[in-house]
Amino acid sequence: MAAVYGWGDVVDGEGDFFAYTVEHLFADVWSRPGLSDRDRRLLLLGVLVGGGDHDVVPIQLAGALANDELDAEALREAAVFLAHYAGWPAGARTFTQVEKALGDHARASGDGA
Repeated sequence: MAAVYGWGDVVDGEGDFFAYTVEHLFADVWSRPGLSDRDRRLLLLGVLVGGGDHDVVPIQLAGALANDELDAEALREAAVFLAHYAGWPAGARTFTQVEKALGDHARASGDGA
């Protein structure tokens, strides 16, 4: 999970649900052969935007930037592309989230903005 999101450490949450998620989703599913993490991230962003699950999009954008999977140009292009398949309001919201993620990433890495 730390590798997927570019986090330093992952702190266990309450109960078994968090442990099952980390052990299965991140240890097994994200590490399967056949797709790169970039491929998985793009698929996940498409599913989230298409399903209207915009609350999780910023986490994925931050992970993509932290792991150098997608750059500013690719993220902006993804928002334009998704607008035409997921609907213009979803694409516009995604574009706004992309711009915020880019600004946050630039500030965190000392690149200004």
